[in-house]
Amino acid sequence: MTKIWDITVPYRTDLPLWPGDPEPSMTMMKCQADGYRCNVTRLDTGVHFGTHLDAPVHFIEGGKGVDELDINVLVGPCVVADIPDVMDITPDHLAALDLSADTTRLLLKTNNSALWEKPNHEFHKDFAALTADAARWVVDHGIKLIGIDYLSIQLFADADSTTHHVLLGAEVIIVEGLDLRAVAPGAYQLTCLPMNLVAADGAPVRAILTRG
Repeated sequence: MTKIWDITVPYRTDLPLWPGDPEPSMTMMKCQADGYRCNVTRLDTGVHFGTHLDAPVHFIEGGKGVDELDINVLVGPCVVADIPDVMDITPDHLAALDLSADTTRLLLKTNNSALWEKPNHEFHKDFAALTADAARWVVDHGIKLIGIDYLSIQLFADADSTTHHVLLGAEVIIVEGLDLRAVAPGAYQLTCLPMNLVAADGAPVRAILTRG
């Protein structure tokens, strides 16, 4: 029997917000309590809120938008790897995972995951993420999708956004804001599908892992 893990943080407007991003809102345009025949919700949000992916055009001028991403990369075998008690994830940490040579999708479970115990926590600047050299390691080892359990794949102190430039310049799909608390390290099948937003630099996703 197939087991399913939903690794999407449930969407709510009080999730942590990246500094400077627009605050999301979810309001009722119509509701039956006011005499309308149906309920209709309005959602206003940035595309890099909650569990989402980054398309190359997020940092690469002229890069691919969400609607141009290869769906074959978004569905398929995946490795979840645990890198505990590390904030700056380096090539040495990734090499120590001893991934098989055919690994193309990698999700990193870090100490960030514990933050989702309180979904409405204040944004943490001190989160675990990849160094620029680790991003180059990802590209050099043929990984096409990299995910992490907080709002950015790069360290908050990476003012030049080198990590994003390295990954997105090589068309590696980045998935951020995953909830991996209930997932043990190992091999899974990943399904990570974004809203098909034309020319967008990012999009919310529903991400699940399956096994069996």
